[in-house]
This record gives sequence, structure tokens and C-alpha cells, in this order.
Amino acid sequence: MNPEARWSNGNLSRRRFLGTAAGGAALLGLAPALAACGSGPDAAAAPSGPPRRGGTLRAGITGGGSSDTLDPHIPATNPDIARTVNLYEPLLYRGHDYRPEMLVAQSLTSSPDAKTWTATLREGVRFHDGRPVTPADVVATFRRITDPNDPKSGASSLSTLAEVVPSGDRRVEFRLKEPATAFDDYLGQYNLGIVPADFDPAKPIGTGPFRAGSFTAGLQSSFHRNDLYWRRSEPYLDELVLTDFTEDDARINALLSSQVDVVDQVPVALIEVLRSDPRIRILRSETGTWLPFTMRVDRPPFDDVRVRQAMRLVVDREQMINQVLSGEGRVGNDLYAPFDPAYAKDLPQRKQDIAEAKRLLAAAGHAGLEVELVTAPIQAGAVEAAQVFQQQAKAAGVTVRLNRVDTTTFFGENYLSWDFAQSFWYTRNYLPQVSNGALPDSPYNETHWHDPEFLDLVKTARGTTDPGERARLLGRAQRIEYERGGNIIWGFLNQIDAHQVYVAGLAPDRTGLPLGGYRFSQVWLGTGRAA
Repeated sequence: MNPEARWSNGNLSRRRFLGTAAGGAALLGLAPALAACGSGPDAAAAPSGPPRRGGTLRAGITGGGSSDTLDPHIPATNPDIARTVNLYEPLLYRGHDYRPEMLVAQSLTSSPDAKTWTATLREGVRFHDGRPVTPADVVATFRRITDPNDPKSGASSLSTLAEVVPSGDRRVEFRLKEPATAFDDYLGQYNLGIVPADFDPAKPIGTGPFRAGSFTAGLQSSFHRNDLYWRRSEPYLDELVLTDFTEDDARINALLSSQVDVVDQVPVALIEVLRSDPRIRILRSETGTWLPFTMRVDRPPFDDVRVRQAMRLVVDREQMINQVLSGEGRVGNDLYAPFDPAYAKDLPQRKQDIAEAKRLLAAAGHAGLEVELVTAPIQAGAVEAAQVFQQQAKAAGVTVRLNRVDTTTFFGENYLSWDFAQSFWYTRNYLPQVSNGALPDSPYNETHWHDPEFLDLVKTARGTTDPGERARLLGRAQRIEYERGGNIIWGFLNQIDAHQVYVAGLAPDRTGLPLGGYRFSQVWLGTGRAA
């Protein structure tokens, strides 16, 4: 399953919202009264001054269910990811600005031929039980992730890895089968957290800022401050409590009734309602998150490139951004990885062209095309995007029948078999994203993309150490996807979250992970928390 497209996100439809009285007040019910009582002299105030220690942060997180896990190497839902980020740490990860940031590793260097990468472990990093992190733990971690009998979700990016061996008291070598110039990016993923050699998911031990407390799958999990954390000033909180919410209205009402302090994934239709409440603040992040339509290129009608091109020309991307996201996003160009330095900005922006779409469909023998689009509330905006696309396609004589299923069914036994469906991906750079979803052996190749010319370019680019030449090769690879790929990438979503005014330390985050990347070690609470 796609670890980023398995959200159990109950969707609060725009139509339902707009049909209620008082701009959403009737739907939320609690909003008018709570806003009024929250504006008096006892209302919480925004924190000021230096970070303050203590307190419990209560976070309402989208999704979750009976398959929730504490295993750092198979996070699937938003609550899984939030737990992973706070319990464990990889060798490195991308910061709020999407630049690499060293965590368990102090440094990571490559040999001139990019076939050997050496990680030097940071001094003083300890597991929650007090044991120091050793090269043997790193070796065991990657052996667990790449176990051929039970590969974890991060294994797909590590296909070039031949062996991981200790090379000193604090050094580990990653020896590759072939050069990989972006291997540092492959290692910098949240699902590659370092664990002890004797790791047991039933007794989750990592190096993260919080230690595991209670855990009830699909409901709630709690965590305590890790006093051994290598960043001595963090975390500021004493405790962290994550509560699963599968329905948007329940999650938003929990925020308005002060049952939780922060929530992720605010429906865009409710932004103004929350902003009007003096007790609430909106957190907006510009991201590389994308919500594509996926066309299976190995089965009719999408095995004909002309049909795929026509379907891309059906989309009015500006209308998608405005109607689906209420303007909270940027137009896409059927390419992912917009923050990658090699992103193909030179390709013409694709726009709706109904006449050309009709011509292509007729040439392919598919005038009056009828297709089924499988949709589900996998992410806020997914079902709405399907509905808008259905209307846009009519202009080209294309009949789109929507087959709305629940998230569990969508990612059940038929996942990766749908001819025409949707997906959801967080920000990644180009080569890591290709490894996850655009190669024949990728675990989430939703379009069944297999283009020999593209594969040759990607393989060559992986081993090219000259940045300029590598960018040129990746530009050619992106042009191939742009011209004949199976994804309709109509836009990139802004991440919209919300929090009580007394919560401080949350920062906009370009990775696409909500609530400042779920990095709650940096969060602190003011003294005026509402009762």
C-alpha cells in the first residue's frame, strides 16, 4: 500500500459546508458560543518570551484505525507517521525549509564514485533505555528494513544497497551495487528510524524526543518526555497525546471545544470560520504535496498515449485549485518534486484544451469515451477533485462515472489494480519519488509505468556525479513523463492546520507533513491554556 495515500480521512464536503447557516456555524454547532466565551478577559493569550517547559499537548490527527502501529518502518496513516516522527529518528531528515538536517548522524559523506557512503554517528545519542547508539544498531536497522522476506516501506529506495558494515567506533559504511548520487536523500526518510539491534515493536525504543506511553490502535496514544534526548533543550513538553479522528467535523469540533490543542488537515472551506475565532490560529505551509489522478498505462483505454494526453488536456487546473482547494495551492504541470533543483521548470505549462482533447480521443478511436474513476476520502480534497474533474470532462464528450469507496476498500486487495483512480504523496525530490512510484519494481507504481527510455535515463542519472549532467538527464526523464506518463498532476496542496492560540513553536513545513512536520519536540504551551 502507498504509505502516504492510506489516510482514513472522513471528508466534510464543500457542498455540505456551504449549505449550512451562518457560514458554517450551524454545522459546527459549537463555534458561535465558544468564540464568544473565548473572547473574554480569561481567554488564553498567545505565548510570549522564551519557550516554557511543561504541560501536555493534545493533538487531533486525521485517520488511523485498527491497523495503527508503533513500528517505525511501516507507518501508513497520519497517526502512524506522527508517532514515528516523535519516537524515532533517521540518520538525517529534511528540516522545515526542506534542507537536509543531520539527526542520529553527525555527517554523511560519499566516495568520489558515489558507491560508498559513510555515516559518522553523533556523539551522545542514546536510545530511550539509556543504551548508546552503535554502528551495530545501524547495521541491524537496515537489515530489518531490507529483509527480503519482510521488506519494510523504505526498502524500495534502497534497492542499490549491497551491504551496511561498521567501519569504526562511530562510523558505518553503506556499500552500494552501483553509484547513487542521491543516496543521502534516500536515507533521509522518516520511515528509516534507527532502532536497537534487539528491537521489538511491542516495546518501541528509539532515539526520538518522546518515549512511548499508552497505545490503543485507532483511538489514542500517549508519550512522555525523553530526558536523554541528545538535543538537551528539547522537548519542552512533559507529555504528548495523539487522538485519531476519522471525521473532519469531529476533529474540528474537538478543537473548538478545547478537547484538543492542535489539529491537522483543516478543510479549506472552514479556514475562515476558524480564523474568526480569537482562540484559534491557522498554520499554513506551502508544500510539494500532490493529489494526482492515476491512469494505468498498461490497460485500455489508457494504454494509448493519446488518451492519456487528452485526459490531461481536459483538466482546468486553475479551476481545480480554486474549487477544490479554495485557492490554497499551486498549479501543477503533470510533474512531481517541485522543490528538486532539477525540476523541469522549462516545460510549457499545460492548460485545458478541449478541442485538442477531442481530436486526440477521436484519433485514438475513443470519441465519446466512458471511464470509471475510483475515488475515496484518502485526503482532504480528493473526492471534490474527482467531482470537479467529472464536470470538466463533459466538455470533451468524456463520461466519467465516479465509484466512491471507503478508504479501507480503496487500499484493499484491488489497490494498484484500478484503471483510473487517485493517490496522495508528500513532498519528495525526484529520484526518491521515482524509486517509490515510477519503476517496475517500485512498491507503489500505481500507473504501471514501464518506459525503457525513461528507465535508462534514471539509471544513468543515479550514477552521474556531475550535478549539471545529472540535472540534464533528469530533465529528459521528466519530459518523457510529461509527454507520455500516467499521472495527471493538477496541483500542489498547501497544508492547512490549526491550533489554540496558547500553542507556540509550530512552524510552516515544506515536507508536507502536517503541524510543522509533527515535530512536537519544538512545541511549547503558554500559561493561559483554556480550561
